[in-house]
Amino acid sequence: MANHSHENGNRKESQIAVVMVPLPAQGHLNQLLHLSRLVSAASIPVHYVGYATHIRQAKLRVHGWNPSAIANFHFQEFPPTPFHNPPPDPNQSSKFPSQLLPSLSATLHLRDPVYKFVAQLSSNFRRVVVIYDSLMSYVVQDIASLQNAESYCFRCIPAFTLYSFRWEAAGRPDDASAEAAAFLKEIPGLDGCFSPEFDDFARLQSGSRNISSGDIYNSSRAIEGFFLDLMSERKITGTEKLWAVGPFNPVVFPEKKGSRSRHECLDWLDRQSPDSVIFVSFGTTSSLCNEQVEKLALGLERSQQKFVWVLRDADKGDIFTGEVRKSELPEGWEKRVKERGIIVRDWAPQLEILGHPSTGGFMSHCGWNSCIESISMGVPMATWPMHSDQPINAVFVTKVLRTGVEVKEWARRDEVVPSSTVENGVRRLMGSEEGDEMRKRAQELGARVRSCVLEGGSSSKEMDAFITHIIR
Repeated sequence: MANHSHENGNRKESQIAVVMVPLPAQGHLNQLLHLSRLVSAASIPVHYVGYATHIRQAKLRVHGWNPSAIANFHFQEFPPTPFHNPPPDPNQSSKFPSQLLPSLSATLHLRDPVYKFVAQLSSNFRRVVVIYDSLMSYVVQDIASLQNAESYCFRCIPAFTLYSFRWEAAGRPDDASAEAAAFLKEIPGLDGCFSPEFDDFARLQSGSRNISSGDIYNSSRAIEGFFLDLMSERKITGTEKLWAVGPFNPVVFPEKKGSRSRHECLDWLDRQSPDSVIFVSFGTTSSLCNEQVEKLALGLERSQQKFVWVLRDADKGDIFTGEVRKSELPEGWEKRVKERGIIVRDWAPQLEILGHPSTGGFMSHCGWNSCIESISMGVPMATWPMHSDQPINAVFVTKVLRTGVEVKEWARRDEVVPSSTVENGVRRLMGSEEGDEMRKRAQELGARVRSCVLEGGSSSKEMDAFITHIIR
């Protein structure tokens, strides 16, 4: 990120404070934590707010940098509102993470404490800038009453997916743009993406007073300039102001070979040849049933490819309490594959695994956090969407960017994926000419995306523009 030197040195910047209001689910906590790093690099104090449990979760799992090493970066913890904390149900028919709903509903109680916190800052700073997750609109709606505060909406999904959602909700009208229309016809319907309870939660958010002065995307012009322009030109979210400043995640890492804090799977990757390993991980919100775990295990075994498989249960609303289920693997399987693959049952350093030269593919649920990390590291994907924005993100990766193969079809979301389908998907991505071409495209896109965040790159320029805008 470029150094921000504005005409008044740091004096003008220090008159501004930024408050981040994330949704307490891992993929959302993580994206706004990474954005905090970028904003604080402009010598602006950043306050990242939430319940103590979720702040602890965000800090514990961040990779690529250390939040406590940044002087002007602060965590503001609010005492928790108690919520029901059920375990995930791997056997439920819909993959939507219903176990997280009580913790999401508990965020509604943050409306008053967040308002009071911002009001207090507003008496000490010339301007307070609130950046809130679109699913936290309810919490920040009163901030409009503070004269020197303004709010910006963080869109936690790509412009392509948000555009598709709005287009679908409008009844799939004929799109004026031929380029958009070509991709939109690939979009699956929204059936099965969300649960009715979540729909109610989302309606409450969208029904809150819209006070946004503009939108921020964890994306870049190199990834989806066309759809970002479309969102802006047509004011799809009610504003033409948007800043695409992604990827938020770090794109280079300090060398940590031999360091004790380094995860053992990275040492294993050091011993493999370039692009030879597929990384398998389905994020923090979905759990596979025992039958699916078995089919996936056999498919990986039969593919004859090397793999790192993160096999852990989905998060609960509070990840620090209660039991965690340990999925069973087929008998004798671990012994048979021990030369070729490793299982990680704890928290895995996903960004560093994707950035490792030996990693040549990523089998993923296609949450946007995982997609943008994969794109920025130049790794093609084997798509296996579970819920929410993931089915549309999967279309974006396979059809628009053409850097992925489909393993699980959304139309067959209720079925268990057979081991033969897993085997074929892995072989296509890791052991075929088609896979090699995809990898080449992914690596070229990754290089373009990484250059976006360097000085003079589009994301760096948009970040500079956003900083200039808020300190005006």
